[in-house]
Amino acid sequence: MAKVLVLAGGNSTERDVSLRSGMAVVKALRAAGHTVTQFDPERGIAAKDVAGVGVAFPVLHGIGGEDGTIQAELDKFGVPYVGSGVAASELCFDKWDYKQFLQTHQLPVPEGTLIGKAGFDALTHPAGFVLKPNDGGSSIDTYIYRGNGPVDQAQVNDLFSRHGRMLFEELIVGTEITVAVVGDEALPVIEIVPPESGEFDYENKYNGKSQELCPPKSVSDALQAEARKLALQAHTLTGCRDFSRTDIMIGPGDALYLLETNTIPGMTDQSLLPKAAQVAGIDMPALVDKLVRFALARTA
Repeated sequence: MAKVLVLAGGNSTERDVSLRSGMAVVKALRAAGHTVTQFDPERGIAAKDVAGVGVAFPVLHGIGGEDGTIQAELDKFGVPYVGSGVAASELCFDKWDYKQFLQTHQLPVPEGTLIGKAGFDALTHPAGFVLKPNDGGSSIDTYIYRGNGPVDQAQVNDLFSRHGRMLFEELIVGTEITVAVVGDEALPVIEIVPPESGEFDYENKYNGKSQELCPPKSVSDALQAEARKLALQAHTLTGCRDFSRTDIMIGPGDALYLLETNTIPGMTDQSLLPKAAQVAGIDMPALVDKLVRFALARTA
């Protein structure tokens, strides 16, 4: 068994989710028999903080965690770690770069552009659109407009005042699903059903009001197989390793659209990757043990 350092917390807007993920991972690693300590790199990380560590397990969401920053630090200290390396982390964290990269490989993504406030104001808005930070997660600061009434200009102004440029995408009306990958295997598909008259936003992700169906009720077996294949392609092409989770929309005519690939998915008891793993017969201790062993294998 390994001496594992769980990195959770940080200073991004997703700090609270990261801390919850960290607690769940620590508990599961201990149940799997590993020696575990936890560290919050809110003020950075130094060589002394990783001294004697066998494997680091980052569960840092957002800036400082999924953008390649902590991965670069761990590489500098020579500490093996769970999850994707610097290049894949940087690519998947920048939604615009990720979208362009997938387009060059002929993978389906929604039409969109990276835009500032002036550019947004000059647009003739379509019937529906999504406005989201280019470098954030957990659906924080995501604005979805479905064409029902005027655009909430006050909210839009607030978003641009804090983010500068944002990703503007066409709204794909349909069913949202997510597919996790562990190792080189795509896990069962999860269908996401937001509350009636609501969105799958930050609040509804964690308040228990959204349904997360695995197996899905409204997605055919053939379409699930196609979605799993696409998620694995995105994982592999972007250079991800160990685990990831790709969010996908099913649009009209059962067309699939890749939204984003998360290189450090949530690991709380409400998170989607652990739920998919459970359906695949992998409980949480077995899941985190598998991920640690992937990292250890790279040191052999």
